[in-house]
Amino acid sequence: MQNYEKVQYSGHSDVILRITPGHFVTPHSHVNYYMDLCDTKARMKEARATGEALAEMYLASEVIDTILCLNGMEVVGAYLANKLTQAGIISMNSHKTMYITQPETNVNGQMMFRENNKHMIDGKKVLILTDSITTGGTLKTALDSIRFYKGEPAGISAVFSIATQIENVPIRSLFSLRDFPDYASYSHDNCPLCKAGTPVDAICNGYGYSTV
Repeated sequence: MQNYEKVQYSGHSDVILRITPGHFVTPHSHVNYYMDLCDTKARMKEARATGEALAEMYLASEVIDTILCLNGMEVVGAYLANKLTQAGIISMNSHKTMYITQPETNVNGQMMFRENNKHMIDGKKVLILTDSITTGGTLKTALDSIRFYKGEPAGISAVFSIATQIENVPIRSLFSLRDFPDYASYSHDNCPLCKAGTPVDAICNGYGYSTV
């Protein structure tokens, strides 16, 4: 998995997407590219550049109270919130600042918030931040959770996405199918790579990959 290609986001030399072609299994699908966002999430320079690039997609007239970070995107989320604040994004909460939080996932796969942190969602306009979007399964769970806790989805931000919206909530991403037109996602029971006998290179999730 060391033979990856680096793709830079236009105009931002530190916004880097590392991709490897092959046969990869994710929690919701099989895909023909692995996108390694580990350094994007953990390396300060890349996380800051990514957060600031995502912030440029929002207007100062928009309202965001909370950034809900999925798949370890909290560091990027902090830089995103900082840049949005500098740009004049309005916050409706009483402290005139933004919350950056992550959900807890219970044994049923539902995203939940405890009594001491559900105020970060209740009555707030919530921006979901994630690394990559393929099937949208995790995002639908996040949207259900936000609405259950009486929040309002304000949008979705991602480093990479094959979709432009989910449940009428717009997705703004730095990379898309325009950058990788041959990217493909298949259901677990209908994968042409499996049918062709192509071995699986790695099992992947939001934390990284494990070779098989």
